[in-house]
Amino acid sequence: MTAKQGAPGRDAPRLSDLMPWSVAPLRLGRSWVMGPDPATLRARWQALADAADPAARERLFRPSRARTLHSAVGQLPGRATPTARLSREVGPCPEPVRVLHGPFDRQWLLPDHRLIDAARPELWRVADEHQLFLVELGQVPQTPGPAVVPSALLPDGRSPAGRPGRIHPLHRRPGGAEPNLAPGLTDLLARRLDRPVRPAELLAWIVATAEHSPAGTAVPLTADPALWDRGTALGGRLLWLCTWGAHQGDGPNGPGGRPRLPGGRRPYVRAALPAHGLPETLAYDPDEQALLLGSGRISPVPAGAWEFHAGGVRVLEEWFAQRCAAGANGAAGGESAEAGSLAALRPAAWPQEWTSELLELVTVLALLAELTPQMAQLARAVAAGPRIGAAELRSAGVLPAPAAAARPASVLDHREEGPNGQFALL
Repeated sequence: MTAKQGAPGRDAPRLSDLMPWSVAPLRLGRSWVMGPDPATLRARWQALADAADPAARERLFRPSRARTLHSAVGQLPGRATPTARLSREVGPCPEPVRVLHGPFDRQWLLPDHRLIDAARPELWRVADEHQLFLVELGQVPQTPGPAVVPSALLPDGRSPAGRPGRIHPLHRRPGGAEPNLAPGLTDLLARRLDRPVRPAELLAWIVATAEHSPAGTAVPLTADPALWDRGTALGGRLLWLCTWGAHQGDGPNGPGGRPRLPGGRRPYVRAALPAHGLPETLAYDPDEQALLLGSGRISPVPAGAWEFHAGGVRVLEEWFAQRCAAGANGAAGGESAEAGSLAALRPAAWPQEWTSELLELVTVLALLAELTPQMAQLARAVAAGPRIGAAELRSAGVLPAPAAAARPASVLDHREEGPNGQFALL
């Protein structure tokens, strides 16, 4: 993850070379199945269930070619949801799950396969507390921002203003089994660097050094052991920040805890947000380092947090728009939140939880912005030093990775219900 627009070496391998198995972004098909708070999703589900008239239920559901009220689909892996057609019954609301929407927006999703056009079951099958995902972000010319963002939550893969990239899980099986790396890659790196290379360390290196390139996300690999140690340490901190502390790093030297700014620099609510309705505007006062949400005021907010971009947009502005802008949520599934639609159901007032989440996001972005100079220095040092290029990986037989490495692994210990109560064979 690098906040600069670099010029990677011509022979730098691509992320798709190093992590061969990748999955396309989720395609929801209807925006109302995702939202910033779980209570709203439950209200939307209840409104669908209460629609006794078939035409009214269909209008609320918003059918597509992939999903209608008559679609017969199996459960999402790990989700005990009904599989009967929605035209016959709706049943209780599935428990919303936390997902990563876009680069830095932690939202909630109704994990019912009958509601989602392309939920990517292969991702759900390997999503657990041991998994980390790497999301490629589309490049937007003349706009700063990372090439990749890691996540401990299952990501939807959205890139707000750029072409969506791919989602790369670190592990091909549940329980942290079978790394999603080109066979022989870590062994070659271990020989060249004269030290063991674990999959999580390689992921940390990728997060610290990945760059946009015309041919896709490039990952320059150093042959300098000191630079490797420097890059993996920096990448470990980036992983910790981007997962909101869920990834603690390896051993006792991991950052530990949740990201926090030092005392005196921590953001606080200086003026309460409106008690009724949602704030209509978001602004930033650089002199006071204050974030202004209508009549609400949060400070100090460093300029680096306000200016932090990802996926072609300013992260804080996109986060606010997803909650308060007219038609919020529409981008998730393509439809607008017109009156009477399920997407139009949203909080009537600012929930307290959003304030806590915003303070956490400001903290993460501020700390990430402080690491930008270190990432730039690392990139220059790697470019000037000895590297392991794609040609060397090809000569060693690491590339191209075998075709099987780019396909999902067979997961035989999952019992998943298919359409109408039948069990699926994997």
